[in-house]
Amino acid sequence: MSQQELEIKMERWRYPRFFTENISDTTAVLSGEDAKHAVQVLRMREGDHAVICDGKGTDYLGQLSSAGGECVFDLLEKTKNEAEPSVHIRLFQAMPKSDKMEFIVQKAVECGACEVIPFFSKRCVSRPDKKQMAKKTERYRRIAYEAAKQCGRGIIPEVGEAVEFSEVCNMLSPDNTGILFYECAQLSLKEAVSDYKTNIDIIIGSEGGFEASEAEALAEHGFIPVSLGKRILRCETAPIAAISVLMNVTGNL
Repeated sequence: MSQQELEIKMERWRYPRFFTENISDTTAVLSGEDAKHAVQVLRMREGDHAVICDGKGTDYLGQLSSAGGECVFDLLEKTKNEAEPSVHIRLFQAMPKSDKMEFIVQKAVECGACEVIPFFSKRCVSRPDKKQMAKKTERYRRIAYEAAKQCGRGIIPEVGEAVEFSEVCNMLSPDNTGILFYECAQLSLKEAVSDYKTNIDIIIGSEGGFEASEAEALAEHGFIPVSLGKRILRCETAPIAAISVLMNVTGNL
């Protein structure tokens, strides 16, 4: 390996990162907002390097060969993305007030979640109508995309359409470990995942937490009530803490 090749390999974490499905054996092409961002914001020029990901867990080291309405990268190297965890965590998050969900989506993606599904529980204060929720979902998906680029993910975590609480109860698969984070629970997270499955579903309430009847319903449908400790965490803190602990106990930190 030449000195230049060694320097490129060592510095690749600093390179801009993009997702595209337009990848062949030798080239990758960026278009639209990504091409505009590369040229106008990042000021990339021919010869500059970037990491191009196919969104399926494979990274490509690319060298910009043509910049304009589209950016064409010559592919120099193909590697498996190393940032994806060995567990698939799906976060069910009750809709909080204000723009807290934007923060939750961003940090959940950074911490390793693979999917975020907003839902409405009895104590949710924020209840956007269908049109408002569609705009919010579009915004959340853009945030997930940008967060995935920033932290080096190999996939773009999905943000699902918002659902009602009754739908969440029926969304836990027998193949998944389901965890309900509930302030009245006694079981620790470490105990709950001592024999975890590859797919883990976690559910967290809004500012007011869950009604007792909701917690009971979730438990009846297979979610294990679990405590996050003696301190009461804010609804935007709880998912980040939960995902981080899960990453640790499953060997992904």
